[in-house]
Amino acid sequence: MASEKQNTEIRQEQIAVAALRIIGQHGTRALNVVRIAGIVGLVPSAIYRHFGGKDDVIDAVLELVRKRLRANVAAVAAESRDPLEALRLLVDRHITFLCENDGVSTLIFSDQVYSGPKKRKVKIYGVINDYLQEITKLVRDGQEKQLIRGDLEPAAIAVMLLGLVQSPAILWHLSEGNFGVKRQTEQAWRAFERAIRNS
Repeated sequence: MASEKQNTEIRQEQIAVAALRIIGQHGTRALNVVRIAGIVGLVPSAIYRHFGGKDDVIDAVLELVRKRLRANVAAVAAESRDPLEALRLLVDRHITFLCENDGVSTLIFSDQVYSGPKKRKVKIYGVINDYLQEITKLVRDGQEKQLIRGDLEPAAIAVMLLGLVQSPAILWHLSEGNFGVKRQTEQAWRAFERAIRNS
């Protein structure tokens, strides 16, 4: 029974990954069960064993994004005991994640979200807010270790850090990969670090 549940979870993740790829390449309007099934190697009816329809698949994509963002935070926290270094590593991981999964930006800024059901906006807000809370914990740790200025609001630093990554990622996406996202993010990080570092 546990093996069957694991196989179902693996298949659901494969479907979510395929959906994210379609969104990145063709937009949310192109997302359909036939395309997903073709990428995953299933007949279309098999998708319905796992999801009720397109809306459920989009929810699964958002849950996949939540898991990967949380995994990135956990990885950098394990990689470095220095919270400032962990934040820098997180910026690197986040920009890599967005560039490798350009469907994330496409989905977040799509009409499926802005004119779609309110519950989708709430879900996306929850994913982003969850990520910001994890970043805020890293910032608080840096303040406790007196590496990050204590007069700054941790949640505000987290939002600024997200902006540090999100804006270059959008420009990279709009330029179809021509914007120098890594170089821009590295330069922005240096300025950001000087602003928050406890001197």
